[in-house]
Amino acid sequence: MVDAHRTFVIVGGGLAGAKAAETLRSEGFTGRVIMISDERDHPYERPPLSKGFLTGEKERESVFVHEPAWYARADVELHLGQAAVHLDRTAKTVLLGDGTVVHYDRLLLATGAEPRRLEIPGTDLAGVHHLRRLAHAERLRRVLASLGRDNGHLVIAGAGWIGLEVAAAARGYGAEVTVVEPEPTPLHSVLGPELGRLFADLHAEHGVRFHFGARLTEIVGQDGMVLAARTDDGEEHPAHAVLAAIGAAPRTALAETAGLALVDREHGGGIAVDASLCTSDPDVFAVGDVAAAHHPVLGTRLRVEHWANALNGGPAAALAMLGRAVSYDRIPYFFSDQYDVGLEYSGYAPPGSYDQVVIRGDAAKREFIAFWLSEGRVLAGMNVNVWDVTAPIQALIRTGAVVDPDVLADPAVPLEEPAG
Repeated sequence: MVDAHRTFVIVGGGLAGAKAAETLRSEGFTGRVIMISDERDHPYERPPLSKGFLTGEKERESVFVHEPAWYARADVELHLGQAAVHLDRTAKTVLLGDGTVVHYDRLLLATGAEPRRLEIPGTDLAGVHHLRRLAHAERLRRVLASLGRDNGHLVIAGAGWIGLEVAAAARGYGAEVTVVEPEPTPLHSVLGPELGRLFADLHAEHGVRFHFGARLTEIVGQDGMVLAARTDDGEEHPAHAVLAAIGAAPRTALAETAGLALVDREHGGGIAVDASLCTSDPDVFAVGDVAAAHHPVLGTRLRVEHWANALNGGPAAALAMLGRAVSYDRIPYFFSDQYDVGLEYSGYAPPGSYDQVVIRGDAAKREFIAFWLSEGRVLAGMNVNVWDVTAPIQALIRTGAVVDPDVLADPAVPLEEPAG
């Protein structure tokens, strides 16, 4: 009963916060656990919003982390539909939008990120969309179905993961799709030109039109409805709906006004945390999309906006809040599904960090593993329609061993061998 008098507060209603609450209880914490979320829905997972739920393959109930009754059983107090508007670290309180003041002994900020907005004329039109929340996905799902029935056009600004997954979903409904991207290939900053072209070809085969080297400058409409989208090279694309998929910004306002250390946008933004996910205040922790954590294996500070980081980071943060020794060193990981292509990516290889890309398998058939190397060391690996290889790929990254590229490229050699 030593914890019974303590209150742990979690700000954020996503996967990271929900898994932190679950871990606190499973580890025997007996004090109050309070979750605060500005969304009215119970905590849910975000990958289905651009994948199975958006395509219509999964229903709404499938996205939730726990069934609603779990929170009462676990004695987790929920404040749904309530934004945390102020953090007072001296008084150790969080002020909610309705005036409620919540005291904490330990606080976890899992506030996530929000979609970046297009700053161009026409974004106030009814047919302009973003995709971050369940409500966004519900609306977009209806729109895609309608576009498919009516042979309508969707213009997507941005050829990142969200843009491409929505493009695939839209084509599944039968909608016409144009993707506008300033870089020369999709996923250019993540995969580089070597692999970006593969995704351009994949989507082109399914009828997606790309307009590379351009940005949207105006969304044209009439009577509140979208009619077209214009780009900075003078082109005009027919559009009945526009999706802004130009990235996400960490939701740091609460931390910033409270004086917590932040990372500047040029270095990824977010709340600065150490390897134990602790902020510059020893009683405040941060996790998930909003946290820029020092990675003890990769030797750099990272802000990772992916499902696995929330899934694994939430429990790690909970353990740190309980005073356990934590060194959060999970290798960054994410997955994507587009048409008949499934992939998993592990590691971190930003532009300029690698000097070689090694392909193992048949890229033409889209059954291969790509490795990004620097001086013979594997920085990242992506398996495309090749499965059960995440563990050895991550072992290659974690060890930092120098590998023979020719051996790495040979499918006959087990992946464990190049690592020695």
